[in-house]
Amino acid sequence: MTEQTSSAVVERKGRPQHILTVASTQWLGPHLVRVILSGESLADFGGDGSTDAYVKLTFVDPSLGLEPPYDMAALRESLPADKRPVVRTYTVRWLDREARQLALDFVTHGDTGVAAPWAAKAQPGDVLVLSGPGGGYSPNPDAAWHVFVGDLSALPAISAALESLPAQATGIAYLEIQQQEDIVEISHASQVDVQWLVNSDDSDIEFLARVVDDAQWPVAADQGSGIQVFAHGERESIKAIRKSLAKRGIPRDAISISGYWARGRTEDAFQAEKREPIGKID
Repeated sequence: MTEQTSSAVVERKGRPQHILTVASTQWLGPHLVRVILSGESLADFGGDGSTDAYVKLTFVDPSLGLEPPYDMAALRESLPADKRPVVRTYTVRWLDREARQLALDFVTHGDTGVAAPWAAKAQPGDVLVLSGPGGGYSPNPDAAWHVFVGDLSALPAISAALESLPAQATGIAYLEIQQQEDIVEISHASQVDVQWLVNSDDSDIEFLARVVDDAQWPVAADQGSGIQVFAHGERESIKAIRKSLAKRGIPRDAISISGYWARGRTEDAFQAEKREPIGKID
């Protein structure tokens, strides 16, 4: 490993870049592959303890012959649109600073996209450049009832949150999957009910919202520290869930909610729409 790849390098006007190598990959199911990355710079990987910590992955056209670290601002200014670096956002599944390793889980759907096809074909020794982390949620250990709602894209963040809960925590997790084979093992408090819900109809955007509508929770929204909700996943599905939570009277400050992706949209289109009415959850 060169000196350049052994530490985080600060890009101009940007976050530190971690230049990591693939240590191993593991298929967790038909639609989920885990990539474990290693690098000395992970000893100094930041973060505030958020269980939804995320990183920005940078993919550069190999035909350009560029070596990291990348001057992202310069590349955006000098390259034509179809040659500029592609940035994708992914949640950290786990980080082991002592071992200098970090795991990312990628939802795959064939050859669509940039990051997932890369992960599906990744081999030990492949290089990945990422920056971060960001994040803003961790479960309140004093909440009377925890609710987690999401699809496979939210599974890394939900899994990390479940693992961080104290043993006495109570709550429920609704995890939307396409088939039984998508179920993975998650450590969680014994009084948290993890429900794997198969939705084979990709067009049914209200699937999870109906589950939330019909749920009978033992804690009222205004009871003490009450309910804390984490709901993330496909944008239109999350919009429907937001309406369900509003009907239940759960205060906005007790909810962490956002769309991670949108049906029928590329990642770039999805990100651009965040600034438009269609991209707003609330």
